[in-house]
Amino acid sequence: MSLYKNLFKQTAIYGLATVLPRMISFLLNPLYVDQLPKQEFADVSIVFAWLVFFNVILSYGMETAFFRFYNTEDNKKKVISTSTVSIFWTSIAFLGLALLFRNTLSIWSGVKIEYVTYTIWILVLDALAIIPFSRLRATKRPMVYAIIKIGSVVINVLLNLFFLLLLPILASANPDGFFNTIYFENFQVGYIFVANLIASLLTFVILSPDYLKINWKFDFKLWKRMISYAFPILIAGLAFAINEHFDKILLEKLHVSKADIGAYSACYKVGMFMVLFRTAYTLGIEPFFFSHASNENAQQTYATITKYFVIFGSFICLFVIVFADLLKRFLVPTASYWEADKVIPLIVLANFFLGIYTNLSVWYKIIDRTKVGAYISIVGAIVTLALNFILIPKIGYYGSAIATISAYGSMMIISYQLGQKNYPIPYDMNKILSYLGLTIVFSAVSFYIPILRENYLVKIVLLSLFLYFIYHNEKETLLRIIKRKAK
Repeated sequence: MSLYKNLFKQTAIYGLATVLPRMISFLLNPLYVDQLPKQEFADVSIVFAWLVFFNVILSYGMETAFFRFYNTEDNKKKVISTSTVSIFWTSIAFLGLALLFRNTLSIWSGVKIEYVTYTIWILVLDALAIIPFSRLRATKRPMVYAIIKIGSVVINVLLNLFFLLLLPILASANPDGFFNTIYFENFQVGYIFVANLIASLLTFVILSPDYLKINWKFDFKLWKRMISYAFPILIAGLAFAINEHFDKILLEKLHVSKADIGAYSACYKVGMFMVLFRTAYTLGIEPFFFSHASNENAQQTYATITKYFVIFGSFICLFVIVFADLLKRFLVPTASYWEADKVIPLIVLANFFLGIYTNLSVWYKIIDRTKVGAYISIVGAIVTLALNFILIPKIGYYGSAIATISAYGSMMIISYQLGQKNYPIPYDMNKILSYLGLTIVFSAVSFYIPILRENYLVKIVLLSLFLYFIYHNEKETLLRIIKRKAK
């Protein structure tokens, strides 16, 4: 039990470092919805979609490779220095090339050149922070990790509030003052990227001492092994980027109006509650998987963890969908955006499937067959692209939501089937499927049946029934935990 207790503690701290900043950043969604027309909100979403792709390219799987080799190599300093030097020089090379060809990038992406410039610098500064952050996680310094992560997001949010709300007032109140010199009308989207750039810069400054501490020795043989391990993760990352973010780009390319893309992107954010849970869990679980791979009962441990992930995830999933109409009033306060709210259940469930897939993917990481993860992700990307191209012309952004849940669902099933053949884990499939099935049924009933969607008494009853179902199935475990705490 101390094993799970330690996992819970680490996950809670990393969860705080991830969930709290994202919860704080949720303030930005209603701010953007309030300050930007749907067309400009779409512009921001499209640029951030491209940013995700280049984030994956600039990290090229080195973060996961770092954890793998840090836990298996005797000379850990060599792992730190080699991975740091690799990321540093690839980031500098990208900076030079991207700035040189920024006009071409602007034309190719359809993004204004000043936004491209800001994005290039944000990408490079974030890439340079990858190994310092990974080192904090590997050396079990979650509190430092959490403080820096939370501080960065708080600064970003405060700068957004300053630039979008306070600066126009200060500039108007004193036309000849300093604030008027940094205020530009109709530059709201630009200020959003400036705020991100300043936050990334300050984060890098705080982490920069790491670059002074290492010995800057580069082990080419070790690097080749790390790259060999990381390359499939890069491919998988690109495929994930397609699954999660390429829909915004495709919607524009397939001539969906910017207003519709803006509404879809805003309502998509309501589904981010499940992303918070999944991301926090992943941050805590990835080092745990590697460090306990050699344990005699590792498979049973993974099976137990997966079951409880499904239990917690099912409840969060159902809770968000049941109260989606209330949540959207806070996260998407402008009613004209609500036309896209029908995608919310699909996006929440899709991210839940992705969380389950993260658990199931442990098998190919442990036995060093990361290529399999790349293949599975490519299948998901193919499903995403195919369904987007088929469905968007017929049903618009709703087709993108269907494509997302289909992609993650297929990845989840494929990973389970392959995993049981190559690294059997004794999952309690009866309970897992029962929790998952009940969540889907209750979610569909509470959201898509109009008369029930407006009846919160029925929704609370459904939640209560689900909680009772959990208690009925897990009663023995829960009673053991209660008795242990009572002693």
